[in-house]
Amino acid sequence: MEDKSFDLLTKMYKEFTEFREEIKLDVQKVSNQIVRLENELKPEVEATLDGYKQLAEGQQEIKEQLSDISKKVTNQEVEITVLKSAK
Repeated sequence: MEDKSFDLLTKMYKEFTEFREEIKLDVQKVSNQIVRLENELKPEVEATLDGYKQLAEGQQEIKEQLSDISKKVTNQEVEITVLKSAK
């Protein structure tokens, strides 16, 4: 009976050890894939963020130009009102 128990424990230990090694290999493969994906995606993400920054800067410039035009229109309206009242 003891031999059977010992054999069973030995077999279980061997299977557990093999399973642990397989898990280590799987974790290493996943880790390598994550690193590869990070290396592939990092430049693309940075380019996208640069594009977003350029768009935001362009929008700010357009807002400033629109504000200047709006001020000019307001000034012209005032001038027109003054000229009409002078007649």
